[in-house]
Amino acid sequence: MRLIGVDVGGTFTDLVYADTEAGQTGVHKISTTPDDPSRGVVAGLTALCDKYGIPRDTIDTVFHGTTIATNAILEHDGAVTGMITTGGYRDVLHIGRHQRPQHYSIMQDIPWQDRPLVKRRHRKTVKERLVPPRGEELEPLDEQGVRDAVRELKEAGVQAIAICFLFSYLDPAHEARAMEIVREDYPECFATTSSSVSPQFREFERFTTTAMNAFVGPKVRNYVTKLENDIEQSGFKADLRIMASNGGVATPAMVAERPVLTLLSGPAAGVIGGDWAGGLSGKRNLITFDVGGTSADIGIVTDGGFGEATARDTWIAGFPVLVPMIDVHTIGAGGGSIAFVDQAGAFKVGPRSAGAMPGPAAYGRGGNRATVTDANVVLGRLDSKNFLGGGMSLDEVAARRVIGELARELGMSDREAAEGVVTVINANMANAIRSRTVQKGIDPRDYALVAFGGAGPLHGAEVADMLGVPEVIVPPHPGITSAVGLLISDLRYDAIRTSFQVSGAADIARINADFAAMANELAARFTTDGIDLSKVTFERRGDLRYVGQGYELRVPFPDGAIDEAALATAFEAFHEIHRREYGHHFAESAIEIVNLRLVGAATAAKIARPAAASGQSVDAARVRTGTCTFRVESKLADYPTDFYRRDLLPVGQKISGPAIILQMDSTTVVPPQHSFEADSAGNLIIRKEARQ
Repeated sequence: MRLIGVDVGGTFTDLVYADTEAGQTGVHKISTTPDDPSRGVVAGLTALCDKYGIPRDTIDTVFHGTTIATNAILEHDGAVTGMITTGGYRDVLHIGRHQRPQHYSIMQDIPWQDRPLVKRRHRKTVKERLVPPRGEELEPLDEQGVRDAVRELKEAGVQAIAICFLFSYLDPAHEARAMEIVREDYPECFATTSSSVSPQFREFERFTTTAMNAFVGPKVRNYVTKLENDIEQSGFKADLRIMASNGGVATPAMVAERPVLTLLSGPAAGVIGGDWAGGLSGKRNLITFDVGGTSADIGIVTDGGFGEATARDTWIAGFPVLVPMIDVHTIGAGGGSIAFVDQAGAFKVGPRSAGAMPGPAAYGRGGNRATVTDANVVLGRLDSKNFLGGGMSLDEVAARRVIGELARELGMSDREAAEGVVTVINANMANAIRSRTVQKGIDPRDYALVAFGGAGPLHGAEVADMLGVPEVIVPPHPGITSAVGLLISDLRYDAIRTSFQVSGAADIARINADFAAMANELAARFTTDGIDLSKVTFERRGDLRYVGQGYELRVPFPDGAIDEAALATAFEAFHEIHRREYGHHFAESAIEIVNLRLVGAATAAKIARPAAASGQSVDAARVRTGTCTFRVESKLADYPTDFYRRDLLPVGQKISGPAIILQMDSTTVVPPQHSFEADSAGNLIIRKEARQ
């Protein structure tokens, strides 16, 4: 199988090629085209094939990580969206829950009120009502009311409609009929139902997730359709697969129907790629540290497994999201992050970014604000003639100009200002990692930091020092590690049923029926995708809590028929997970099964483990010796620094820093009092040296 993974970032589009049978790989990197990311994707695909002499029609599958849905939410640039909901529940999207994001602030931003996904005038109600616990019909659906609502929304220029009824997670019949009416009366409109997007309780989160699906739907659908056509017209015959936030990939048809599944698509691939890279060196506890041009994405891998975000902490741009997601924390910190002095005189870096256009001043595209990349140029940590493997030159004069302007505003020297920019951005990223580790009871000193992305290896060692992390792993091709993650993912779909079963009185027959129904649902999806069901594996899970608690923990359920013994196993697992998460458990308390989940995965062809690294010698790898600025033990000074070609580094030989390691897709910084070595798996391992 010949595969290509394409990850679109804020500044660069990264590509990796893999021939799974021959064990060959290749990488490429081009500038992102923000006005139309698909243009950059197709240009990158063709350039990659031309670079390695690969006939375009021999590529079997293109795997793609996209930010279209995420950017639409972050920039609030989606479709004009309408909603049809149960009578009396028009304002669920506005009211939210009784708690506010910041309990004690009177000046806080409440996204669902300040910038609603669906304006109130576009929220229509109809008569219908189902009742719990089984979803019996109390009031039939007013079909004429639905038609009237559709007509009014169409006349108002609405482009997408979210259908959200109160208890549709118990029985989707009313929503399904309303969807049929929308397709009859307004077929060109993008329409979606809450029972197809997130069939679970918590109406505010379910309604918001469905509204989000509608809000980004037309843009994502148009993008995927255009990308498929452009790839085909460029001479490719490959299937297209889109990365989903659950760590799997989905077909274009599934993404066009449920675009909300692609939120955090790229960051999810990064966690998978980081886990793969750490595994090459035998590491099971990892902090994945993916830093690009505009953001830093942080994931935690414990004992080789990464966690899923829970209902209580899954948010995008301040909106709650109820779809399966790898737990990734993103902050506005990257190479393009802008350094500035705010109105109160505080020195800040990010979250605003120079993006791909114009980008940092050093890119020579008209950027006129000091950025992290400009600071690294001034500190000597980026080689202006060897950026992107020599494929792009950096404008050192422009970088010094914008850093100099910032320095004068701060009243310090140029190198002090540049080092200050790097220190502030490193502290921001270290604090973000603390929020996912220390604040959750995880000791980062027991983990290795996997630094990747275009800027991750530039900052990884210094961030690790701030956290006490003993080891930094830089993957073989750090700049395209997220694209590598795409080539490790399986086709993966999720199903969910809200259950509300209590230990001691659980309806075992209903639990078995729910798992069977979900298995049939997922089997139908895989069959539609042309997947042989013998290659599909299923994994059962449940969302459990003690009776009276407000949120749940994800617990594995055993295979086979569910009986009393299987339930007891799941309940024991819940006690242990609760103890690990909160430090205690209540062995005698009743447990409630809130949701049942089923995950189906179809194994896909994957990138091979890289061949053992060879390398040459230290002298052969050394490009030159220059001067770089570092702060060591509170003292800022210039240090003679060796620059190396990564592909020529000897394997297994310890080399002392300071050092700069150059390669096409990233630059690695090894500060003073640190050493590094290239291991046989192709990773760079950076460690802080013990004081003499």
